[in-house]
Amino acid sequence: MEEIDRQILALLADDGRMSFTDLAKETGLSVSAVHQRVRRLQKRGIVQGFTARLDHARIGLPLTAFVSIKPIDPSAPDDAPERLAHLTAIEACHSVAGDESYILKVRVGSPNELEDLLQRIRAAANVATRTTVVLSTPWEGRPPRPDGPAADPGD
Repeated sequence: MEEIDRQILALLADDGRMSFTDLAKETGLSVSAVHQRVRRLQKRGIVQGFTARLDHARIGLPLTAFVSIKPIDPSAPDDAPERLAHLTAIEACHSVAGDESYILKVRVGSPNELEDLLQRIRAAANVATRTTVVLSTPWEGRPPRPDGPAADPGD
């Protein structure tokens, strides 16, 4: 991937509503060149869409938790993501290595709602759960750095 594409990705990750004009100013490209590059990044599946970042507390979902799941019956089909897709409180489902099979990121309104969701997860997917409640989130959703995802400014 070219450096200029990395820069465009970082800018869009930070502000998905940034105009092509502003992207052009930031990158030194013409507006049409930026438009072509963004369209190419979308066609390649690198840019998969644009979303709004929400203040979850203000929309009634102040409690975030990570729920690790593993099947009760290890010989059962590995279909937990499909069995849990209907539960909209699950924001993300990650397949992981280790004791658990998946880690779910969930957002709910209260501890009671979390307890209810855990029961629904267990019943829907026939899994055991281990839950970690988030106390605070200093940051999340950091955009990639233009000079590479693993770059460290101290290098």
